[in-house]
Amino acid sequence: MEALNKKLFRLNSKEKIQKSTGTFVPDLPNGSFLKENGSMELLNDYFFKNKDIYISKHNRFADYPYHTHQFLELNYMYSGSSEQVIEGNKETLHEGELLLLDSGCHHSIKATGEKDILINILFRDQQISLEWLTSIKKKNSLLFDFLLHSSVSEQSLKKYIIFQSAQIPHIQQILNQIITEYFLEEEFSSRIITLYLPILFTELVRKCDTYLADDLTNSQSSTTSTMLEVIKLIESNYRTITLTSAADTLGYNKNYLSNFIKKNTNFTFTELVNKQKMLAANLLIETTSTPIELIIEKVGFSNKTYFYSLYKKTFNLLPNEVRNKK
Repeated sequence: MEALNKKLFRLNSKEKIQKSTGTFVPDLPNGSFLKENGSMELLNDYFFKNKDIYISKHNRFADYPYHTHQFLELNYMYSGSSEQVIEGNKETLHEGELLLLDSGCHHSIKATGEKDILINILFRDQQISLEWLTSIKKKNSLLFDFLLHSSVSEQSLKKYIIFQSAQIPHIQQILNQIITEYFLEEEFSSRIITLYLPILFTELVRKCDTYLADDLTNSQSSTTSTMLEVIKLIESNYRTITLTSAADTLGYNKNYLSNFIKKNTNFTFTELVNKQKMLAANLLIETTSTPIELIIEKVGFSNKTYFYSLYKKTFNLLPNEVRNKK
Protein backbone atom coordinates (compact mmCIF):
# COMPACT_ATOMS: atom_id res chain seq x y z
CA MET A 1 0.00 0.00 0.00
CA GLU A 2 2.96 2.32 0.54
CA ALA A 3 3.66 2.66 -3.19
CA LEU A 4 -0.02 3.34 -3.89
CA ASN A 5 -0.29 5.92 -1.10
CA LYS A 6 2.78 7.71 -2.40
CA LYS A 7 1.26 7.91 -5.88
CA LEU A 8 -2.19 9.03 -4.72
CA PHE A 9 -1.09 11.66 -2.18
CA ARG A 10 1.49 13.24 -4.50
CA LEU A 11 0.22 16.57 -5.91
CA ASN A 12 -0.24 16.63 -9.67
CA SER A 13 0.10 19.79 -11.75
CA LYS A 14 -3.59 20.75 -11.54
CA GLU A 15 -3.70 20.15 -7.79
CA LYS A 16 -0.71 22.45 -7.31
CA ILE A 17 -2.57 25.26 -9.09
CA GLN A 18 -5.83 24.57 -7.27
CA LYS A 19 -4.04 24.49 -3.92
CA SER A 20 -2.40 27.87 -4.49
CA THR A 21 -5.45 29.60 -6.02
CA GLY A 22 -8.47 27.70 -4.64
CA THR A 23 -9.90 27.93 -8.16
CA PHE A 24 -11.07 24.95 -10.20
CA VAL A 25 -8.80 24.02 -13.10
CA PRO A 26 -10.70 22.12 -15.83
CA ASP A 27 -9.36 18.59 -16.05
CA LEU A 28 -11.16 17.60 -19.24
CA PRO A 29 -10.80 18.79 -22.86
CA ASN A 30 -13.74 20.58 -24.48
CA GLY A 31 -14.76 17.59 -26.58
CA SER A 32 -15.26 15.38 -23.55
CA PHE A 33 -18.46 17.00 -22.29
CA LEU A 34 -21.59 18.90 -23.24
CA LYS A 35 -22.63 22.01 -21.34
CA GLU A 36 -26.29 22.87 -20.86
CA ASN A 37 -28.19 24.88 -18.25
CA GLY A 38 -25.06 25.38 -16.16
CA SER A 39 -24.30 21.65 -15.91
CA MET A 40 -21.70 19.50 -17.66
CA GLU A 41 -22.60 16.11 -19.11
CA LEU A 42 -19.51 13.91 -19.34
CA LEU A 43 -19.41 11.80 -22.51
CA ASN A 44 -18.45 8.17 -22.98
CA ASP A 45 -16.04 8.56 -25.90
CA TYR A 46 -13.34 10.49 -24.04
CA PHE A 47 -13.04 8.15 -21.08
CA PHE A 48 -13.25 4.74 -22.72
CA LYS A 49 -10.83 4.74 -25.64
CA ASN A 50 -9.66 1.11 -25.84
CA LYS A 51 -10.79 0.36 -22.29
CA ASP A 52 -13.94 -0.67 -20.44
CA ILE A 53 -13.11 0.95 -17.11
CA TYR A 54 -11.63 4.36 -16.32
CA ILE A 55 -10.19 5.15 -12.89
CA SER A 56 -8.86 8.51 -11.75
CA LYS A 57 -8.01 10.42 -8.60
CA HIS A 58 -10.25 13.43 -7.98
CA ASN A 59 -8.19 16.63 -7.99
CA ARG A 60 -8.17 18.24 -4.54
CA PHE A 61 -8.33 21.84 -3.22
CA ALA A 62 -11.14 23.33 -5.38
CA ASP A 63 -14.89 22.92 -5.83
CA TYR A 64 -15.80 20.63 -8.72
CA PRO A 65 -18.77 22.00 -10.72
CA TYR A 66 -22.22 20.49 -11.07
CA HIS A 67 -22.17 17.72 -13.66
CA THR A 68 -23.71 14.45 -14.80
CA HIS A 69 -22.59 11.41 -16.82
CA GLN A 70 -23.70 9.02 -19.55
CA PHE A 71 -22.42 6.10 -17.50
CA LEU A 72 -22.42 4.55 -14.04
CA GLU A 73 -19.85 6.10 -11.70
CA LEU A 74 -18.46 4.91 -8.37
CA ASN A 75 -16.80 7.38 -5.98
CA TYR A 76 -14.64 5.56 -3.45
CA MET A 77 -13.41 7.55 -0.44
CA TYR A 78 -9.93 6.09 -0.15
CA SER A 79 -8.90 8.55 2.56
CA GLY A 80 -10.51 11.44 4.46
CA SER A 81 -13.96 12.72 3.49
CA SER A 82 -15.83 14.53 0.72
CA GLU A 83 -18.88 16.82 0.81
CA GLN A 84 -21.11 16.58 -2.24
CA VAL A 85 -24.47 17.87 -3.43
CA ILE A 86 -26.21 14.98 -5.20
CA GLU A 87 -29.55 15.58 -6.89
CA GLY A 88 -30.01 18.53 -4.52
CA ASN A 89 -29.16 16.54 -1.37
CA LYS A 90 -26.14 17.40 0.78
CA GLU A 91 -24.15 14.23 1.47
CA THR A 92 -20.80 13.51 3.12
CA LEU A 93 -18.74 10.57 1.98
CA HIS A 94 -16.46 9.23 4.73
CA GLU A 95 -13.29 7.18 4.49
CA GLY A 96 -13.99 3.68 3.22
CA GLU A 97 -17.45 4.54 1.88
CA LEU A 98 -18.59 4.02 -1.68
CA LEU A 99 -20.99 6.25 -3.61
CA LEU A 100 -22.78 4.69 -6.57
CA LEU A 101 -24.12 7.29 -9.03
CA ASP A 102 -26.49 6.15 -11.76
CA SER A 103 -26.21 7.52 -15.29
CA GLY A 104 -27.93 10.89 -15.46
CA CYS A 105 -27.38 11.61 -11.75
CA HIS A 106 -26.25 15.21 -11.09
CA HIS A 107 -23.68 16.10 -8.44
CA SER A 108 -21.04 18.63 -7.46
CA ILE A 109 -18.08 18.16 -5.10
CA LYS A 110 -16.84 20.64 -2.49
CA ALA A 111 -13.12 21.32 -2.30
CA THR A 112 -11.25 18.46 -0.66
CA GLY A 113 -8.15 18.77 1.51
CA GLU A 114 -4.64 17.36 1.63
CA LYS A 115 -5.67 14.04 3.21
CA ASP A 116 -8.87 13.59 1.20
CA ILE A 117 -8.36 11.08 -1.61
CA LEU A 118 -11.48 10.40 -3.69
CA ILE A 119 -11.23 7.79 -6.43
CA ASN A 120 -13.54 7.89 -9.48
CA ILE A 121 -14.36 4.58 -11.16
CA LEU A 122 -16.30 4.80 -14.43
CA PHE A 123 -17.80 1.94 -16.45
CA ARG A 124 -18.17 1.86 -20.21
CA ASP A 125 -20.90 -0.80 -20.28
CA GLN A 126 -24.18 1.13 -20.25
CA GLN A 127 -26.02 -2.02 -19.19
CA ILE A 128 -24.36 -1.58 -15.78
CA SER A 129 -26.76 0.70 -13.95
CA LEU A 130 -28.85 0.90 -10.80
CA GLU A 131 -31.69 -0.66 -12.79
CA TRP A 132 -29.41 -3.56 -13.73
CA LEU A 133 -28.35 -4.07 -10.11
CA THR A 134 -31.93 -3.96 -8.89
CA SER A 135 -33.14 -6.41 -11.55
CA ILE A 136 -30.63 -8.98 -10.28
CA LYS A 137 -31.61 -8.43 -6.67
CA LYS A 138 -35.33 -8.45 -7.44
CA LYS A 139 -35.13 -12.08 -8.59
CA ASN A 140 -34.09 -13.17 -5.10
CA SER A 141 -35.59 -10.63 -2.72
CA LEU A 142 -39.14 -10.11 -1.50
CA LEU A 143 -38.02 -6.81 0.03
CA PHE A 144 -36.70 -5.54 -3.26
CA ASP A 145 -39.82 -6.62 -5.08
CA PHE A 146 -41.84 -4.53 -2.62
CA LEU A 147 -39.50 -1.56 -3.02
CA LEU A 148 -39.88 -1.60 -6.78
CA HIS A 149 -43.65 -2.01 -6.77
CA SER A 150 -44.72 0.11 -3.82
CA SER A 151 -46.71 3.20 -4.71
CA VAL A 152 -44.00 5.45 -3.31
CA SER A 153 -40.97 3.68 -4.75
CA GLU A 154 -40.60 5.46 -8.07
CA GLN A 155 -40.36 8.93 -6.59
CA SER A 156 -38.54 7.83 -3.44
CA LEU A 157 -35.70 5.62 -4.61
CA LYS A 158 -32.68 7.74 -5.36
CA LYS A 159 -30.39 7.81 -8.36
CA TYR A 160 -27.54 7.03 -6.01
CA ILE A 161 -26.62 4.84 -3.05
CA ILE A 162 -23.96 5.38 -0.39
CA PHE A 163 -22.54 2.08 0.85
CA GLN A 164 -20.86 2.05 4.25
CA SER A 165 -18.22 -0.21 2.73
CA ALA A 166 -15.77 0.55 5.53
CA GLN A 167 -17.98 -1.87 7.48
CA ILE A 168 -18.01 -4.41 4.63
CA PRO A 169 -14.46 -5.84 4.42
CA HIS A 170 -15.04 -7.76 1.17
CA ILE A 171 -16.04 -4.64 -0.75
CA GLN A 172 -13.20 -2.54 0.63
CA GLN A 173 -10.61 -5.22 -0.13
CA ILE A 174 -11.85 -5.60 -3.70
CA LEU A 175 -11.85 -1.83 -4.29
CA ASN A 176 -8.34 -1.43 -2.89
CA GLN A 177 -7.09 -4.26 -5.09
CA ILE A 178 -8.69 -2.77 -8.22
CA ILE A 179 -7.18 0.65 -7.46
CA THR A 180 -3.75 -0.84 -6.78
CA GLU A 181 -3.76 -2.80 -10.04
CA TYR A 182 -4.91 0.25 -12.02
CA PHE A 183 -2.48 2.81 -10.68
CA LEU A 184 0.61 0.62 -10.27
CA GLU A 185 0.09 -1.13 -13.64
CA GLU A 186 1.82 -4.41 -13.07
CA GLU A 187 1.75 -7.33 -15.51
CA PHE A 188 -1.79 -8.61 -16.22
CA SER A 189 -3.35 -5.70 -14.27
CA SER A 190 -6.12 -5.16 -16.82
CA ARG A 191 -7.07 -8.82 -16.74
CA ILE A 192 -7.09 -8.91 -12.94
CA ILE A 193 -9.33 -5.81 -12.79
CA THR A 194 -11.73 -7.42 -15.26
CA LEU A 195 -11.96 -10.49 -13.03
CA TYR A 196 -12.54 -8.43 -9.88
CA LEU A 197 -15.44 -6.39 -11.29
CA PRO A 198 -18.11 -9.15 -11.27
CA ILE A 199 -17.16 -9.91 -7.66
CA LEU A 200 -17.49 -6.23 -6.73
CA PHE A 201 -20.93 -5.92 -8.31
CA THR A 202 -22.09 -9.17 -6.73
CA GLU A 203 -21.14 -7.81 -3.31
CA LEU A 204 -22.97 -4.55 -4.08
CA VAL A 205 -26.08 -6.44 -5.20
CA ARG A 206 -26.07 -8.27 -1.86
CA LYS A 207 -26.26 -4.96 -0.02
CA CYS A 208 -28.26 -2.60 -2.24
CA ASP A 209 -31.74 -3.54 -0.95
CA THR A 210 -30.71 -2.75 2.62
CA TYR A 211 -29.53 0.75 1.72
CA LEU A 212 -32.52 1.55 -0.52
CA ALA A 213 -34.90 0.26 2.15
CA ASP A 214 -33.22 2.47 4.76
CA ASP A 215 -33.58 5.48 2.44
CA LEU A 216 -37.26 4.73 1.94
CA THR A 217 -37.85 4.13 5.65
CA ASN A 218 -36.25 7.43 6.58
CA SER A 219 -38.22 9.44 4.03
CA GLN A 220 -41.70 7.91 4.17
CA SER A 221 -44.71 7.50 6.44
CA SER A 222 -44.95 5.16 9.40
CA THR A 223 -47.15 2.87 7.27
CA THR A 224 -44.39 2.34 4.70
CA SER A 225 -41.79 1.93 7.45
CA THR A 226 -43.90 -0.69 9.20
CA MET A 227 -44.47 -2.58 5.96
CA LEU A 228 -40.75 -2.64 5.30
CA GLU A 229 -40.16 -4.07 8.78
CA VAL A 230 -42.73 -6.79 8.11
CA ILE A 231 -41.09 -7.76 4.83
CA LYS A 232 -37.57 -7.71 6.31
CA LEU A 233 -38.81 -10.04 9.05
CA ILE A 234 -40.35 -12.42 6.50
CA GLU A 235 -37.20 -12.37 4.36
CA SER A 236 -35.03 -13.29 7.35
CA ASN A 237 -37.32 -15.95 8.85
CA TYR A 238 -39.43 -17.28 5.98
CA ARG A 239 -38.65 -20.95 6.72
CA THR A 240 -40.40 -20.98 10.10
CA ILE A 241 -42.23 -17.67 10.53
CA THR A 242 -45.94 -17.60 11.41
CA LEU A 243 -48.39 -14.73 11.64
CA THR A 244 -48.43 -15.16 15.43
CA SER A 245 -44.64 -15.02 15.76
CA ALA A 246 -44.44 -12.01 13.42
CA ALA A 247 -47.12 -10.15 15.40
CA ASP A 248 -45.32 -10.91 18.67
CA THR A 249 -41.95 -9.74 17.30
CA LEU A 250 -43.38 -6.51 15.88
CA GLY A 251 -45.68 -5.83 18.83
CA TYR A 252 -49.01 -5.95 16.97
CA ASN A 253 -52.30 -7.77 17.40
CA LYS A 254 -52.36 -10.76 15.02
CA ASN A 255 -55.61 -9.77 13.30
CA TYR A 256 -54.49 -6.14 12.96
CA LEU A 257 -51.21 -7.22 11.34
CA SER A 258 -52.99 -9.56 8.94
CA ASN A 259 -55.37 -6.82 7.78
CA PHE A 260 -52.54 -4.26 7.59
CA ILE A 261 -50.47 -6.50 5.29
CA LYS A 262 -53.41 -7.26 3.01
CA LYS A 263 -54.36 -3.59 2.75
CA ASN A 264 -50.84 -2.42 1.88
CA THR A 265 -49.64 -5.20 -0.42
CA ASN A 266 -52.79 -6.90 -1.74
CA PHE A 267 -51.27 -10.16 -0.48
CA THR A 268 -52.05 -12.17 2.63
CA PHE A 269 -49.29 -12.88 5.14
CA THR A 270 -49.10 -16.50 3.96
CA GLU A 271 -48.86 -15.41 0.33
CA LEU A 272 -45.91 -13.13 1.13
CA VAL A 273 -44.14 -15.91 3.03
CA ASN A 274 -44.70 -18.35 0.17
CA LYS A 275 -43.49 -15.76 -2.31
CA GLN A 276 -40.19 -15.47 -0.43
CA LYS A 277 -39.94 -19.27 -0.19
CA MET A 278 -40.40 -19.48 -3.96
CA LEU A 279 -37.65 -16.91 -4.57
CA ALA A 280 -35.29 -18.79 -2.28
CA ALA A 281 -36.11 -22.14 -3.87
CA ASN A 282 -35.70 -20.80 -7.38
CA LEU A 283 -32.28 -19.36 -6.57
CA LEU A 284 -31.12 -22.77 -5.33
CA ILE A 285 -32.63 -24.52 -8.34
CA GLU A 286 -30.92 -22.16 -10.80
CA THR A 287 -27.52 -21.95 -9.12
CA THR A 288 -26.92 -25.32 -7.40
CA SER A 289 -27.27 -29.03 -8.10
CA THR A 290 -28.99 -29.66 -4.77
CA PRO A 291 -31.77 -32.27 -5.19
CA ILE A 292 -35.22 -30.71 -5.48
CA GLU A 293 -36.48 -32.71 -2.49
CA LEU A 294 -33.80 -31.19 -0.28
CA ILE A 295 -34.56 -27.69 -1.58
CA ILE A 296 -38.24 -28.16 -0.75
CA GLU A 297 -37.32 -29.04 2.81
CA LYS A 298 -34.64 -26.34 3.05
CA VAL A 299 -37.02 -23.48 2.19
CA GLY A 300 -39.66 -24.67 4.66
CA PHE A 301 -42.23 -26.75 2.74
CA SER A 302 -43.45 -30.08 4.08
CA ASN A 303 -45.92 -30.85 1.28
CA LYS A 304 -44.11 -31.65 -2.00
CA THR A 305 -47.27 -31.62 -4.10
CA TYR A 306 -48.16 -28.15 -2.87
CA PHE A 307 -44.61 -26.94 -3.55
CA TYR A 308 -44.65 -28.16 -7.17
CA SER A 309 -48.08 -26.64 -7.75
CA LEU A 310 -47.03 -23.28 -6.31
CA TYR A 311 -43.71 -23.29 -8.17
CA LYS A 312 -45.45 -23.95 -11.50
CA LYS A 313 -47.95 -21.18 -10.77
CA THR A 314 -45.15 -18.74 -9.87
CA PHE A 315 -42.61 -19.44 -12.64
CA ASN A 316 -44.74 -21.18 -15.33
CA LEU A 317 -42.27 -24.08 -15.29
CA LEU A 318 -41.52 -27.01 -13.03
CA PRO A 319 -38.17 -27.10 -11.18
CA ASN A 320 -36.61 -29.74 -13.48
CA GLU A 321 -37.72 -27.76 -16.53
CA VAL A 322 -35.90 -24.70 -15.15
CA ARG A 323 -32.73 -26.74 -14.64
CA ASN A 324 -32.93 -28.28 -18.10
CA LYS A 325 -33.13 -24.81 -19.68
CA LYS A 326 -29.70 -23.84 -18.33
